Amino acid sequence: MARFAHTVTVAALDRGWFEEAAGALVDLLDASREGPGGSVVLADGRTVEGLRLLKGRHLRPGARYGEVPSAPEGAGKAGTAAKAADGPAALASGTGDSSVTPSSVVLRAWRPSHSLEVESLVVEDGMSLKLGLRLSEPRRPRAVELSLSGHQPGGGSLYRFSGRGKADLAAWWAAVDRLPTAPPAARAPVAGRAVHRLAKARLTLTPHPAEDGSWRVTVALSVRGRWLLRPVGAVVLFFVRGPVQGGLREAVESAAREWNTALAELTPLHGEALRAEIADALTDPDGAAAL
Repeated sequence: MARFAHTVTVAALDRGWFEEAAGALVDLLDASREGPGGSVVLADGRTVEGLRLLKGRHLRPGARYGEVPSAPEGAGKAGTAAKAADGPAALASGTGDSSVTPSSVVLRAWRPSHSLEVESLVVEDGMSLKLGLRLSEPRRPRAVELSLSGHQPGGGSLYRFSGRGKADLAAWWAAVDRLPTAPPAARAPVAGRAVHRLAKARLTLTPHPAEDGSWRVTVALSVRGRWLLRPVGAVVLFFVRGPVQGGLREAVESAAREWNTALAELTPLHGEALRAEIADALTDPDGAAAL
């Protein structure tokens, strides 16, 4: 098994603000309704930009959401009118021009006080990808779980992979609330695994508070071959250790810069001002100021 790790310093996110913002977003969506043409309308009457109900009932299990595609160039008025008459549900089910099939997500559960679950299936470049997300206690998020599986139809086991990950937010906040002199958390609050026929990989994120109030986050990646390929994998990893370590370092540093930039642009609004800013971002993302 080969292990690679890199530690970066990032700006700290205020837990109270994060949970208040998450609660405001969930409450806004929970109070929304279906509007004309499958649009999603907030309680104040404004339409959520880029979100359409394609099939099912709004905020009910099985509801499918996405962006209704525009008609391809050169399409006649008759074809456009026919698609409009069929509605977004017909577009979601694949009727009409197959070249304009929209990407979409299916709502599996909407229980704001308990959990939120969505699932997405994407077919791109011959690969079929299925992504699932589950958020525990959405109004004050405690954990985020991800699942991913992919395969190429007819491609055999070499074209199949799967992965699972979990961010234990309660454990994360507990880890960054420690004294800077305390040892890091024994268990990584964020961990994920990926499995392929030839190899397995595990990625973890472990935070630790710094003296200046920022966070030091260690990202660790471990890779090992499977079955009879373990000895071969060990040899290959020996020769590519340098490039892999360099790639991990570059990716982590880039993510840290983006995180710091995003937090620097946040406006520390609270209460109704924060709720109004989130509503503006949902209905006019190009015109709304950064949160």
